[in-house]
Amino acid sequence: MLQFIKKEVRNIISDYMIAAAQLRASRALLGIDLRSLAASAGLSLPTIQRMEASVGVIRGNVDSLMKVTTALETLGIELLSDNAESYSGGRGVRLKRATP
Repeated sequence: MLQFIKKEVRNIISDYMIAAAQLRASRALLGIDLRSLAASAGLSLPTIQRMEASVGVIRGNVDSLMKVTTALETLGIELLSDNAESYSGGRGVRLKRATP
């Protein structure tokens, strides 16, 4: 039972993990600027700028990450993690894994 709970907690946390490149690509697909995303997420412009300037997965305040991912989903973006399948259709972007 404990293993199941740990797995579910990891899944919940990974739902809010987003890479800086995903954030920039999402904004580009939506055709919105940094200020519009900040307003939609209820965050400050500098917070969104710091998130986009990150390298790899954005680290930071979980509440802010939840706000930005929720805002993107509300605006029509489906964030895909590694090996996730998309069931909602529509256009999307995904980076292929680099081959060694």
